[in-house]
Amino acid sequence: MNNKKHNRKPAWLTSRIPGGKKFKETSGIIEGHSLHTVCAEARCPNMSECWNAGTATFMILGDVCTRSCGFCAVKTGRPAPGLDYDEPRRVVDAARQMNLRHVVITSVNRDERRDGGAPIFAQTIGLLRQEIPGVTIEVLIPDFRGLWEALQIVLEARPDILNHNLETVPGLYRKVRPQAKYHRSLELLEHSVRQGLRTKTGIMVGLGETSREVDTLMDDIAALGVHIMTIGQYMQPTKMHLPVEEYVHPDQFAEYKKSGEMKGIEHVESGPFVRSSYHAHKHLAPSA
Repeated sequence: MNNKKHNRKPAWLTSRIPGGKKFKETSGIIEGHSLHTVCAEARCPNMSECWNAGTATFMILGDVCTRSCGFCAVKTGRPAPGLDYDEPRRVVDAARQMNLRHVVITSVNRDERRDGGAPIFAQTIGLLRQEIPGVTIEVLIPDFRGLWEALQIVLEARPDILNHNLETVPGLYRKVRPQAKYHRSLELLEHSVRQGLRTKTGIMVGLGETSREVDTLMDDIAALGVHIMTIGQYMQPTKMHLPVEEYVHPDQFAEYKKSGEMKGIEHVESGPFVRSSYHAHKHLAPSA
């Protein structure tokens, strides 16, 4: 059963309106520390659920991205020069105040910098470990334009999970991720797996891909030894962004999960509302 872009959003895609006491508390902590979250910047449909549970995904390196992906609501432009070296401390203080035991950190792309902002990722990981004993950390990183010395700065900080999203099938990259390269992203994931990090990636569906293309993509990441994959429904954040080509039925998401895990991907989180950091704590290694 397919629901094309001209039809109404199906019943299974009804989400809660943000609000509630805990939501306001989480919002206040984030604003009070002058931080950004991908939850708010990317208009995540799970924002109410996660913030009411006291969790959020911190977005470092500012709120202006140097790329212009067709699906993303984060602001595009030229970021302010330099890096905010106080940002790691503010993330740690906010995580402590929120009583987080598992912290997820992502960022905008900072393509104007050769290091891509990697030192801030590393400092944030290190300071979290120093200040919050027992904390576990996932980072969702950009591709650093294939400058692997920048990637290495993050890898050597040894996050518990290294996540980099493929976002879509290779045939749609020119439309969806015009400044990215599919095989470059695969190479990044391969670097992470080879250096012994628990490695994760994710895609959106409903952008015009076929199930066969998704199947081939899963073959690619299974061959690399990627441990975790997330698959969620693309939802158009504004009329200026790419339209939804298909509302994928929950039964198809269940098929994707079954297929991916049969191919050897350890954990496939697949469903209409799944996003990169949705139920992120469940993606840790069993001993973590």
